[in-house]
Amino acid sequence: MLVVDDSEVIRQLICVNLELEGFDVVTAVDGLDALAQIAAGVPDVMTIDVKMPRLDGFDTVERLRADPRTRHLKIVMVTACAQESDLVRGDRVGVDAYLTKPFDPDDLVRTVRDLVERKAS
Repeated sequence: MLVVDDSEVIRQLICVNLELEGFDVVTAVDGLDALAQIAAGVPDVMTIDVKMPRLDGFDTVERLRADPRTRHLKIVMVTACAQESDLVRGDRVGVDAYLTKPFDPDDLVRTVRDLVERKAS
């Protein structure tokens, strides 16, 4: 499980909720950091914010979808960007699920679990 967000508070919030549910979590501070983490090993699921320095979430997802090694990585976009155009772009780049901040931790855990189960089947 990879959690990507430039906000330390949000990264910790997501990590704590997922770790309490038994997930092993690693973190990244932006898209470039995420790509470096994934180069070391592709996680089952990734959560990613949109607005981050260096490489934003949409561009990161586009790169991951273009790579055969990461094309099927399950991705949850967790972001405050909730305009219709953001949702459409998320769908276009290949996001599997979209949660808007502030999010309900139960929704986050349920969404991640669903994606892990879909990946396993």
